[in-house]
Amino acid sequence: MLQPKFDTCFFERYAMVSLASLLGERYAHLVNRDRPDLQDEQGNIGIEVTRAIPENKHVANALVNEMAGKEVVEVNRSVLRQISQSGYAYGLGDGSLIGRNEYEYWSLALPLKRILEIKMNKVNDGFYGNFDEFGLFVFTKDDLDLSQVEQTMLFMMEHQATQSLRYEKLFISQIQTLYSCDLVLDQIDQFKVSRSRRKLFYEQAIGEP
Repeated sequence: MLQPKFDTCFFERYAMVSLASLLGERYAHLVNRDRPDLQDEQGNIGIEVTRAIPENKHVANALVNEMAGKEVVEVNRSVLRQISQSGYAYGLGDGSLIGRNEYEYWSLALPLKRILEIKMNKVNDGFYGNFDEFGLFVFTKDDLDLSQVEQTMLFMMEHQATQSLRYEKLFISQIQTLYSCDLVLDQIDQFKVSRSRRKLFYEQAIGEP
């Protein structure tokens, strides 16, 4: 089994090659830098890359194996229950409770919500500079359906309504599926990523200097 012993640049490069391959020319000239992680100075695009997964080695192992196009070993329910009890509320389908009102408003795992809030506040504070287009690329192990992705978009659009700097694009990568969300047009495009393509992305990300 692959071990997730990669620095954050691995995920940034994986996101970079994913965008160029799946979304084409508009994101073909990104380079891996810092604050934000991916930048295209000519196109004036800045994209921050982050992960919204529980800090658990079983989930991390599964994520990296899936990214490499390997067979994914499922995390057993006892592990998910331990994670849930730790405060992450990961895997809400196993019966864990976070409160009726909170669940009705936000049915996604809490790590994703927390990451979104942190990143939206940072972009508004000018932490990532000033680009014509800001994007946020999020890796997640949560099995989100289209309605939950729409809910995520709505959450971000409402949160950013009064911000002077905001994300125009949100990319949610479930590794096998990439959701490209336009927060201005309120539009979602969905891309399926085959195992062979994931293997190629992985090799390209590992091969970068």
